[in-house]
Amino acid sequence: MGAIGRDASAAAPRVLVAVIDGMAEHRLQVGQALTSFYRVACFEDLREAVPHLRREPPLALVVDESAKPFGGRETIRRLRNMPSLKEVRIIATSGKVDSKLFSTAEELGCDAILSKPFRRSELISTISSLVNHSIEAGWKRLGLYHRHALTSALQTFNGISDLIDRGEAVEYVAVREACSPLVDAVQRNDFKAILNGVRGHDNYSYVHSMRVATFLSLFGHAMGLKGEDLLLLSSGGLLHDIGKMSIPHEVLNKPGRLTDDEFAVMRGHVDSSAAYITQCPTMPKGVGLIAAQHHEKLDGSGYPNGLKGKELNELARMAAIVDVFSALTDRRCYKPPMEPENALKIMHDEMGSHLDTQMLRLFIDLLLSSAEESAAG
Repeated sequence: MGAIGRDASAAAPRVLVAVIDGMAEHRLQVGQALTSFYRVACFEDLREAVPHLRREPPLALVVDESAKPFGGRETIRRLRNMPSLKEVRIIATSGKVDSKLFSTAEELGCDAILSKPFRRSELISTISSLVNHSIEAGWKRLGLYHRHALTSALQTFNGISDLIDRGEAVEYVAVREACSPLVDAVQRNDFKAILNGVRGHDNYSYVHSMRVATFLSLFGHAMGLKGEDLLLLSSGGLLHDIGKMSIPHEVLNKPGRLTDDEFAVMRGHVDSSAAYITQCPTMPKGVGLIAAQHHEKLDGSGYPNGLKGKELNELARMAAIVDVFSALTDRRCYKPPMEPENALKIMHDEMGSHLDTQMLRLFIDLLLSSAEESAAG
């Protein structure tokens, strides 16, 4: 597992959003808002930014009306005249009611505008929709519950970041409703379009959580869970890693070996996830258990509490299996996805002391049977 876990070292291109804003406080706010989603480069002056942008063209540019030394309109005009940036998505921002930048945004070649102050989820969803335009446009061609599963989960997932920032609880009914079309698809045995739909999306935390929610729903359905129990399981999958929203992109997506301090930050997402979910009064206990225990191992070598054996909840045992499988088969900026058969072999051969072996056999049989059905079809 060296190339997938802590020792991953394969080099690969990394996502970049550049911000040009003359106001230091706003640059900081934008950088913090995007911290776990993108690698961010912030500048107050276009002249400072140009050498960096030429060397590494970003996926998106956030340009404020206060950009120095020319102001937002002239800054964007000059950026659009740079050959290497002609295809870069540009988002114009301003806090002025009658913004001249906004009135000429389309003429300048801006792809979107945002009025200050804007919510974190609004910024993230705007960048994500521009960067992932072709992928999300493809969702419109899917069946109703496939499309609804992908879009409602993405909206709910991004919206939680705002709630966390404001110290507000997410309502279980909102998460449950977001997961309902996914559970419907699983019960119809028609869920593969959802897994294919998230492939290539740049929001890794959303992709991983959606895959975990899908496989957990499939696993629970195969074990006889129905109705509210299956919706709880799916909701736990969607929320199990929300603590990663506060982890810097440089740590979350680091291609090389994590330092001890970085690894401690990474491990801290479990406590952050569980703490937030516990503070949500309408959230079922099982959702919190999935978040709190999905990195625990049967032999006590997991984290954060070193639980072992009977101390591990059954839902968390299922989640641990699914989380490992998804992590192995996820596409990351530093590694290609592992073939499912290879991932299952590693889990069977090397993780017998970590995972519930009886449940693991059921999961392996389930996925192999699903693959055979697809081949036969």
